[in-house]
Amino acid sequence: MIPTSCLYTGQVVHRRFAPRTHQLRYRVFWMLLDLSDIDNLSKRLRFFSRNRFNLTGFVDADHGDGSDVPLAAQAQALLRRAGCRTEQLTIKLLCMPRILGYGFNPLSVYFCAGPDGALEAIIYEVHNTFGERHSYVMPVREAAAEIIEQHCPKEFYVSPFLGMDMAYDFRVRPPAAQVEVSIHGKENDQTVITASLSGTRRELTDRALIETFASHPLLTLKVIAGIHWQALRMVLKGFRFHARKQAAQATAEVANHRGLRS
Repeated sequence: MIPTSCLYTGQVVHRRFAPRTHQLRYRVFWMLLDLSDIDNLSKRLRFFSRNRFNLTGFVDADHGDGSDVPLAAQAQALLRRAGCRTEQLTIKLLCMPRILGYGFNPLSVYFCAGPDGALEAIIYEVHNTFGERHSYVMPVREAAAEIIEQHCPKEFYVSPFLGMDMAYDFRVRPPAAQVEVSIHGKENDQTVITASLSGTRRELTDRALIETFASHPLLTLKVIAGIHWQALRMVLKGFRFHARKQAAQATAEVANHRGLRS
């Protein structure tokens, strides 16, 4: 894994296969933030701040359970529940920053690695547009490899166009020169949706922040606007709604399935 915080620029692609086809694609950039180094980044960078307004920023309450408990401590508590070691872990969070004070992350990914750099676990933190969050905690137990494959049942309502009787297959290329995360949502063993993100690494500097802002203006606002625009398109295509049962603001699920490397 890359030993420092950085930027990734790339794209997100969603494809629906049933009951009708639908696709969206948009350009995105993310930050990979070492949770132990965010304050140092805020001091070093002019255009990045922690818990205050700036061109780009990171607000702790946007992640985890939204409490004052440090995010690293929250992640470690989830890892202990999953039977993972928590000593001397480096925890890096892949997420979109706030842009001019606004942020929304459909998916944030925590990469939790031991002193040797080998991944101990991945935490997938999913956010929906109802202000709810859910974390899937996925231990990584096999020998190191380039691609990680993991699986778990769906436990959290995300889209009104998807039911709850589903399972997720994750395929991850951990952060290095490239990062990739793809999710296949399956219903009765048939893939009904795929969602993927992929990006190329660049150094996290003030110049890079200005350039990515210029090439992705108002990124997070466009993401939430795009979600609602695509929902309208799907309604017009005749996709049916699935009722939502209100969940707690933040929940977590320790996967019963082993995280596999292949």
